[in-house]
Amino acid sequence: MPYHTAVFDLDGTLLDTLEDLYLATNAALERHSLPRRSRDEVRLFVGNGVEMLIRRAVPAGTDEETILAVLADFKTTYAAICEDHTKPYDGILDMLTALRERGIRVAVVSNKFDAATKKLCEKYFGELVEVAIGERAGVRKKPAPDTVYEALKELGVTLDSAVYIGDSDVDIRTAENCGMPCISVTWGLRDEDFLIENGAKALVDTPEKLLGVIIV
Repeated sequence: MPYHTAVFDLDGTLLDTLEDLYLATNAALERHSLPRRSRDEVRLFVGNGVEMLIRRAVPAGTDEETILAVLADFKTTYAAICEDHTKPYDGILDMLTALRERGIRVAVVSNKFDAATKKLCEKYFGELVEVAIGERAGVRKKPAPDTVYEALKELGVTLDSAVYIGDSDVDIRTAENCGMPCISVTWGLRDEDFLIENGAKALVDTPEKLLGVIIV
């Protein structure tokens, strides 16, 4: 069916953010004399917000005080470097431009902290993304539906004829909890087999194909 609104995940869906997340994670770990993590490990740690990223990255048994200190250092470092290597995936800007030209409303909902979500969306997408919402105190993160509902409210649209697009199991669960159809993309942080194992029903492997599904 045609959709009037597209709600996107950010990391692994619109933006390739892995390198900066990897560098910020290891900078924070090294500051506390903790062992580094590989790029592939960090890729698998991403998806449930920065606190969970750090809790997964520190060694098992790390005390709470150290975890919170590493988290604080990560946030400071990531805020400083989050634009260094990050970029939209190939074809994303053309796809978003085509959506907006056809009158499709566009929002981004991320488990990345709110300031970084807004900063990155403004830098890379400008007016192509109308609403950008990230993790903040007092609002449940994905896969809870809260931030998606907030985005739809800010857009002034209803849930019907809206579609959710993401690259992870968290995104699949988020769409289910919102009662929305979900399109899973295979160019991000999780591969196709993983997505299918976690219940993906519609998969696309390029932004061009995604555009075709949304505007059919």
